[in-house]
Formats: sequence, C-alpha cells, structure tokens
Amino acid sequence: MSTDRTVADRGSALPSGLGRVYPMGSDLGPGGGLRIAGCDTRELVREFGTPAYVYAEDDLRARARATRDAFAARTDRFEVLYASKAFPATAALRIFAEEGLSVDCASGGELHLALNAGFDPERIYLHGNNKSEAELEQAVESGVGHVIVDSFDEIDRLDRVAAGSGQRIMMRVTPGIEPETHKAIRTGQEDSKFGIPMREVERALERIGRSGLELRGLHAHIGSQVFDLDVYESLADVLRQIGDYPLLNLGGGFAIAYTREDRPPPAEEYAEAMLAHAPEGVTVLCEPGRSLVGNAGISLYTVGTVKQIPGVRTYVAVDGGMADNIRPMLYGAVYEADVVDRFGDSTPCRIVGKHCESGDVLISEATLEDPRPGDIVAVPATGAYGHAMASNYNALPRPPVVFCRDGDARLVVRRETYDDLTRRDV
Repeated sequence: MSTDRTVADRGSALPSGLGRVYPMGSDLGPGGGLRIAGCDTRELVREFGTPAYVYAEDDLRARARATRDAFAARTDRFEVLYASKAFPATAALRIFAEEGLSVDCASGGELHLALNAGFDPERIYLHGNNKSEAELEQAVESGVGHVIVDSFDEIDRLDRVAAGSGQRIMMRVTPGIEPETHKAIRTGQEDSKFGIPMREVERALERIGRSGLELRGLHAHIGSQVFDLDVYESLADVLRQIGDYPLLNLGGGFAIAYTREDRPPPAEEYAEAMLAHAPEGVTVLCEPGRSLVGNAGISLYTVGTVKQIPGVRTYVAVDGGMADNIRPMLYGAVYEADVVDRFGDSTPCRIVGKHCESGDVLISEATLEDPRPGDIVAVPATGAYGHAMASNYNALPRPPVVFCRDGDARLVVRRETYDDLTRRDV
C-alpha cells in the first residue's frame, strides 16, 4: 500500500495525551481517520485484515538511536542490548542490527533469529535460566560473544560443551532487589528462578576459576517496566561488592506509557542513573526491550458485537483477544483503545475477545465513542510481547505484522492460514 502525502495532507494532531501511547508521527488524516506513519489505518485493514500488528518503522529506529545517544553523550564505555524477547520479528531485529545495537537472546530460537537478521555473533549475548546442551553448543559454534551463566549446573554444562575454548561469559547474580512492578515481571528478588544468589556468589566464582571459561563481567536484572531509577544505584552497589570486571550489566527494563497518564522517564534519565554509580572504567550494558518497540506498535481489531446489558455494562467484542495479547490476563496489563475514525469517550465499555474464556478481556474499563459493529478499534502500546506471545488458542491463525513508513505499508510477517494449523501434523 502506498499513499502520497502532500503538505495539505499532513492531518491533525491526536487528542491530548495520546501522543505518548501511539507511535511517533501518528496523526488524524483529513477525513479524521487514524494514520500510522502516514498510512490510514482503515486502508491498512482493507489490505491486511484484522487483527493485525502495525508498527511505525521510523519510530523503532528513533527509539534505538535515542537510547544509544543517551549513553554516548555521557560515556564511550557502554553497550545497548536489545532484549529480543519483546518483539523477535526478523524485520525488527534487522533494524536494530543496522542501528548498531547488540542483542540478548533467551533461547536457541531467538539466537537463530538474531543471526538470521544479520547480528554480528560477537554482539550477541545468550541468556536463559535453563539453557540446554544443544543451545550452548549452538552458541559456541556460532561464535556468540558472551553466554550469561545462570547456575552451577550451567557452568558445568558450558564448560563441558566449550571444551577449553575460553568461551567468554558473564555471571548472572540475583541481587535481592524488588522494584515496584508486577510480581510476574520481577526478576531480582532472592526467591527467583534466575541467577546465582548473593550467598552463593563466592562459590560460583571459585567454580568458574577452575573452568576453561573466561569471566568478563557480572549481570543482574531486577525486572521490567521499571519507573523508579533509584534501584539502579542499589544494583550497582550490590554488584560492586563482588569484584571488578570489564563488563557490568545493570539490567532492568525501561518503562513505557501504556495509558495517556503514564509518564515514564526518558532514556537520558535511565542512562544517568546507570552510569552515575557504575565503577570507573567499566563498560555498562543495558537491556531495553519494550521501550524500543512497545509504543512503536498498535493492534487493530474489527468490532463484531456490541452487547448492552442494562444496569450492568456494555461489552464490545473484537475479532482477536487473548491469543494475540495475553498480557492483560497474565499481568493485569492496562491499555486504552479508540475507534480509528471516531475518537472520543462517550461509552464506558469492556473490550473482550472472541475466545472461549470469560477471562478473555483486553480492556476491562475502556471508553469508546459510540461503538458499533464493523468499527475498527486501535489499541496502542502493544508493540511489545503481543507478537512474541501470540498463540493459536481456539485454533485462531496468528496475526500479520505490518511496517509503515512515509505512507507506505509492507508486510513483514504474513497472517497464518488454516492450512498452517495442520502443517506440522504427521
């Protein structure tokens, strides 16, 4: 799809506050319809159908550059690692490789995707709390720059697989820090499946010292959607006690705006907080995942049914749901929504999916402008984890991924078909 944009076709700004949740450059076209990177969402639906994941390509690049530049303005000893689990599509990975980022992968599959997208193996970090021997062999044979070891079993396993090759590693430490975020995405507390507890660090260092592995640094991750920047000071203090190493990964996912009231800190403040307390001469690594992709993407749905229950509520059912966005059900994630050609909030409603579950609720407390069957509804800030966590529940084919730029739209992941559902049958 291609749309020529002239000066007279620049459109108008989104309603107040929505610029924080929609992709950069989103606006309302001359007819009042939502546009993403110059592409009318109604036209996108006519071409690609619904549900669909839609991204502004320049937004992805801009957020990568902003994060990289925030650190570069303060130090030349840093590395930005895209946490690929947030949106592991080849097209997105390719963009971040082109923008000079490194990448962390949490499985052999994510490693495969990163290599296929063009990442230099030296710029790949392999994570995971239970990496198999096959995954470790894949990493060593691919020349992965660093493997993050997560347990004593894994130290032994990698030492055996690497066979004296001097594979570079980082050791993941559980720092005992609990940020204010949902319990399901906290990772730094002592009672965690991730990392080596502080009380076991000395023993782990001794074990690594007897191996053929080269310990290059320490890694810790406290959780995702972190608003409180003070936790990075605490994290740096904890890791500083362990020893001096060339690399220090102060992991904790940068927050994004899911609603117009959310005001996450800018990348500059994250960089300042991480670097302010890092030891002198250390290369600081950070792992933004959702902050690079979350607000760059939206989900589009078609309304099928509007069910009014007098004295109770209005249900607006769309043609997707928990199979394309499981986060509201897993984490209680809160989103907003809009009818793409009729912005407003006249009707309090509950937006639900079409799956055979009462819990299939995308937005429990939404407001739409006079919702009707056939309306196209946009849910912003769904660029992270929607595609990554999508399933075939109720045998629904997974949605396509569409990238938009300067009025042009291109399909980067096609919609699944019913035939795809049986393609692996034997």
